[in-house]
Amino acid sequence: MTPRGGEPRSSLPPADRAPEGRATEVATTRARTDEAATTKAAPPEARTADQPAAEARATEELTAEERAAERRAAEERAVEEALALVGRRQPHESHAHSAPERLGTTASRRPEPFGSSPSGPNSCRTDSHPGGNSFRADSYPGDPGPGSGQTSPAQPGRQTEPNRQNEPGRQTEQGRQTEPGSRAEPGSPAEPTSPVEPGSTLPAASVTSWHDARALARRLGRAAPLAAHRLPLERALGHVLAEAVVALTDLPSFDTSAMDGWAVAGPGPWAVRKGEGLLAGRGKGEPLLDGQAVRIATGARIPAEATAVIRSEHARFDEVKGLLHATRAVVPGQDIRPRGQECRSGDQLLPAGTVVTPPVLGLAAAAGYDALVAVPLPRVAVLVLGDELLTAGLPQGGRIRDALGPMLGPWLRSLGAEVSAPQRLGDDAEALRRALTASDADLVLTTGGTAAGPVDHVHPVLAEIGAELLVDGVSVRPGHPMLLARLADGGPYVVGLPGNPLAAVAGLMTLAEPLLRGIAGRPAQDSYHPPVREEVRGHPLDTRLIPVVHRADSVMPLHYSGPAMLRGIAAADGLAVVPPGGVRSGAEVEILDLPWTSAEPWTEGCFT
Repeated sequence: MTPRGGEPRSSLPPADRAPEGRATEVATTRARTDEAATTKAAPPEARTADQPAAEARATEELTAEERAAERRAAEERAVEEALALVGRRQPHESHAHSAPERLGTTASRRPEPFGSSPSGPNSCRTDSHPGGNSFRADSYPGDPGPGSGQTSPAQPGRQTEPNRQNEPGRQTEQGRQTEPGSRAEPGSPAEPTSPVEPGSTLPAASVTSWHDARALARRLGRAAPLAAHRLPLERALGHVLAEAVVALTDLPSFDTSAMDGWAVAGPGPWAVRKGEGLLAGRGKGEPLLDGQAVRIATGARIPAEATAVIRSEHARFDEVKGLLHATRAVVPGQDIRPRGQECRSGDQLLPAGTVVTPPVLGLAAAAGYDALVAVPLPRVAVLVLGDELLTAGLPQGGRIRDALGPMLGPWLRSLGAEVSAPQRLGDDAEALRRALTASDADLVLTTGGTAAGPVDHVHPVLAEIGAELLVDGVSVRPGHPMLLARLADGGPYVVGLPGNPLAAVAGLMTLAEPLLRGIAGRPAQDSYHPPVREEVRGHPLDTRLIPVVHRADSVMPLHYSGPAMLRGIAAADGLAVVPPGGVRSGAEVEILDLPWTSAEPWTEGCFT
């Protein structure tokens, strides 16, 4: 709009314009209106001959002035409302603010989990957790924390509070209280809004995304100091090398025969030397003369001056003449393993960080080792909670069999952990407190009791003993009530698994598995993304973990994937990480491999 002065009018008022300027314009307009009304009300005899024309001009000018004043007032109100929406000022307040501040938003949207702000995948926020401090890793100065309520220029549908510093005890997103004296950083970009499906429930602000929770567990595991001890070979299986394995000798340490046959010197035919021949493990034989041959066994030391080994099936011995004939061409050096063919003394055979497998033990022994320097296995304690659990027999009287106790120990051992026998504590809060405070394990796993039911004691007990709550709920189905905590004074980590069996598996793979890999010094599991054979429905907001089985170059989702079911995971090769909204047939999906392969040909008919 161009005012009467001829200069374009900005959509924003100047910073030094006071709100009372508009009131002055309105008052002037009203005064002119009153003056015109007085003129119109004068008696006819007081008017001159030109008064009707003057009155018409004055009325027209007055009407245009009123319309212009009303338009200016409407523009200013719209600007004030827009500025109030982004928190730059309250209505009718001065426009002199230079930058927006972070405010608690009242918009109805799903809060962003920590680490997923627009500033980067590693930025974190401060959330209050019951019973302990809060962990925030990889935060950077100036990064807005997700869920902080920071605002930017107005977005449709977003409402914010007026611009003011956070006050002690003031409620912000999802009912969280800000800490007294805390103030948000100004000038950071706005958070994107997340769609909320009709009828869905907004989680607590502390809920962490699945990828962030898994990454945090991995970082914490890697940050744990690595000890080292020397183990005899028979006890080193499953450990991780703390030192590289370097060859202590050449391999092989002398020239050896690769096959049973004849060691020959020079061209044939060859005169056969009498005697039993050369056997593995015997001393060095007499040197061969040109044109001679001697029987030799696999692994036996090659006699000096020998030029080749002829396999038994490729030679013909004339016993009458005592001559050996080759039935195929003989190439110098054939079927001889030369000294140092595999490695030379001092060569690095395996780097530190290698998992000790049976072949590693064999290589170490061949290279001259009797013991290996390895990282100790992480120690894990399993606490099974719940009065409703039976350890034998059929479910009865409202009680069910404990499925997690028998499953978790072997599963954790397959991840490279040393696991004690499970402790069954029932729903006894005091027993749980004693078990946690007395544990000398690196990791304590609890089963059940992580929600907010009348006998869910994990959160209250962790709060009572001053544990640091690191992850309190994860945006994943099944398994969202899982948690990760650290006991005070450098105590063990605690992973709280939900009580439903498949939900517990989700917690195990999300938090415990990457944490244990880091503590044990194991490398992270490789990520790969094969196509899925059929469409997989997703949760509208959360990640889903679905049991799958490999089929050729794709994966097939399995049935029986409810949180209380184990039938699907028992036949699975891995878990598909299904993003919110699901995946279509043929789309690639991230796979978490299980430590074993259980799929057999019969499983497709039963489970897919």
